[in-house]
Amino acid sequence: MFKIETNRLWLRDFQPSDVQSYVRFTANPDYQKYYSEEDCRREKSEFLANQFVVQARDVPRRKYQLAIIEKSSDQLIGTCGIRAENDNHASMGFGIAVEYQGIGYAFEAARSMICFGFQALGVYRIYAETLAANHSAVGLCERLGMHKEEHLIEHRFFKGCWWDTVVYALKRNE
Repeated sequence: MFKIETNRLWLRDFQPSDVQSYVRFTANPDYQKYYSEEDCRREKSEFLANQFVVQARDVPRRKYQLAIIEKSSDQLIGTCGIRAENDNHASMGFGIAVEYQGIGYAFEAARSMICFGFQALGVYRIYAETLAANHSAVGLCERLGMHKEEHLIEHRFFKGCWWDTVVYALKRNE
């Protein structure tokens, strides 16, 4: 099993036993604020968590969607991932259960994934796309040293309106 250790967390491959914990934390309406109705369905969450389990077996491996486990409680508290793409780029994303937000877990996990992407995957550029209104995600990208590369106006439609998205990125030499 693939695993990265940080001060307070384990980032590890998803296991079948993680599926219900993932479904539970993604069902929280506060967590779902910046996700489409389709992405918030229980069936979609179960499908994604099971997909994370399966993709861990890929050879060669290009996607690492990992469970974030709080060491002190041994609880699944979120997910973070990095996906190597063509042209030596990688995208990353993360989600933390509402009750664990605001205490630096997302920063700790994301920083480790960035280091992994540059060092182990050898990518040149890592980027994240998020809704411009998701101030927590935007702030996290900025704290990680990422730079805003793009602001797409009315780029996604869900929950009855159009949302702007932003793309943040960091290059290896930064």
